[in-house]
Amino acid sequence: MTVKPYDEERPKKAQVRDMFDRIAPRYDLLNHTLSFNIDRLWRRRVVRLVQRHGARRILDLATGTGDLAIELARRIPGSQVLGIDLSEQMLERARRKVTERGLDARVRLEEGDAEHLRVETASVDALTVAFGVRNFGDLEAGLREMARTIKPGGVAVILEFSEPKGALFGRLYRFYSGWLLPRIGGAVSKDRKAYEYLPASVEAFPEPEAFMELMRRAGFHNCRARSQSFGIARIYTGER
Repeated sequence: MTVKPYDEERPKKAQVRDMFDRIAPRYDLLNHTLSFNIDRLWRRRVVRLVQRHGARRILDLATGTGDLAIELARRIPGSQVLGIDLSEQMLERARRKVTERGLDARVRLEEGDAEHLRVETASVDALTVAFGVRNFGDLEAGLREMARTIKPGGVAVILEFSEPKGALFGRLYRFYSGWLLPRIGGAVSKDRKAYEYLPASVEAFPEPEAFMELMRRAGFHNCRARSQSFGIARIYTGER
């Protein structure tokens, strides 16, 4: 039986914001530890895809503690990155990291809603999201806003968790994500519910082809899904 990843009696967006505000102090530690640091490799692949399109003005949605925004600014000379997130507590940590790395002039961080962006139409060369689209309150509205902000010829690069399909690896993954991860994450963060949300939200996310169809309906073309690490994650790209 599918576990509901959030309380249907409250708006999903508010629950997501509250959850990330609560776990922000331990988020980076747990994110890298529980993924065995492989999330860093996935982010570097996102950056390389953005580089291929010659992007300089980049919008990073659901920026969290800023890891992808920082990586984009570091690895793409002359780039300007705007990071937007619902959670002010996550953004506080992102701002510290940006300042520590001397990137204040090139990385700007704002609190905001991915479904109602205060960003001009066709104003960015590339848009990125790392582990954030499954948290949108209205996925289709968020995709339409993403498409609106990107210039013709620009690209969206979306990194998101998925469920491996292989029999053996799939069983190992479900044991880890459904049983072990909530216990470890809950013990360290003191918020087990947040780490129960992760596997449940991944399970509830559309299958790759269904998600790419949503992207196409929002205005993207040449959509592609690249499997990462035996299907634990996927990098989706769509052009405008």
